[in-house]
Amino acid sequence: MKTLTVYKSERAAHRAHELYRDILRAWPIAYQERFVSTRLGDTFVIESGPESAPAVVLLHGTMATAAMWREEVAALANDYRVFAVDIIGDAGFSAPVRPHTGTDEHARWLQEVLEALGLHRAHLVGLSFGGWLALDFAARFPEHVDSLTLITPGGIADKNILVWALPLLLLGPWGSKKVQERIVGRVPPPEAEYQAQLAALSAAIFEGMRPRTERLRTISDDELAALAMPVLVLLGADDVTMDASAIERRFKRSVPQAEVKVLPGKRHFLGNQSEAIKDFLRQASQVAA
Repeated sequence: MKTLTVYKSERAAHRAHELYRDILRAWPIAYQERFVSTRLGDTFVIESGPESAPAVVLLHGTMATAAMWREEVAALANDYRVFAVDIIGDAGFSAPVRPHTGTDEHARWLQEVLEALGLHRAHLVGLSFGGWLALDFAARFPEHVDSLTLITPGGIADKNILVWALPLLLLGPWGSKKVQERIVGRVPPPEAEYQAQLAALSAAIFEGMRPRTERLRTISDDELAALAMPVLVLLGADDVTMDASAIERRFKRSVPQAEVKVLPGKRHFLGNQSEAIKDFLRQASQVAA
């Protein structure tokens, strides 16, 4: 178990967290904040939507926070109780602990979070590292998962980006910007204030946070084949962090019920996929019922 300083300095942490707070102050719908206790420390959660509605848990990627789900939360919260979770050991407000990904510690942490939230089952939506976490959890605790939505998920056919990313990250803001551009592509100028806020937060995180350097545990074919719940996989054809074609092949071979979509011209960041997620959850909710 590793307790650490996630940010390179207190100043960097303060700047990122203040920008995060700015986004929350302008959150588009009613919400409540909660810290729930786990063995690994406190976990920050943003809750929205009707309390009696089916539960959807959103798990962000690394070097990000639950704020990245702003548009998805707004789109889903009419029909679902949405829980956007700050993953431990990352850029948000949760405990600065990074368990080894080769253990079951992340899955047990998420199990404790769900229990603290009063959730026996939930639809899981995960992006990148959050996609790996959702998969790892579903493989270990399938009885708690109604469906899986995996957006550019790690742990299936990853590429080793640290070879080129780490040297650039050592070059300060310029290098951090180059890493961002290579992973997500050139982001168009923001059309709304919240987009500018998210861009500023992302830049502060990339400049000030210590990146995860551990290679993710690869989810095995046997684990994939055991997934019985509905599964949606969204991939970017030009993703430099993973092999989209290999991921598509593995899911089609091992998870016959999975719906796999490879989006042409997209990299690791696919943009707002709220409609695709809503359509899938509508069908998956009928199966879960």
